[in-house]
Amino acid sequence: MTLNKSAGDKSAEDDLSVRRHRALYRAEHRGTREMDFLLGRFARAQVTQMAALELDHFEELLKLPDPELAGVLIDGTGEFEESTASMIERISLFHQNNMK
Repeated sequence: MTLNKSAGDKSAEDDLSVRRHRALYRAEHRGTREMDFLLGRFARAQVTQMAALELDHFEELLKLPDPELAGVLIDGTGEFEESTASMIERISLFHQNNMK
């Protein structure tokens, strides 16, 4: 038995796929080598598995300027909304677990 997706489901999945692709590109092309590495590596490994809400949070984080992101990812400085702080923690844990 095959389940057919409705046109709305297909459209939502296509939209999510486009958003994931754009987020990956934005993460890998930040403008500074450090942020390209930190965000791009995380995005390449994680973005295809992100649900819409997680992707919302990641996209919000991508709107932050590189100096602000570098401060929190490298130096641990800065205060952010809970959703952004949660995504920053996720990125930090990703890199900690993949440096071993």
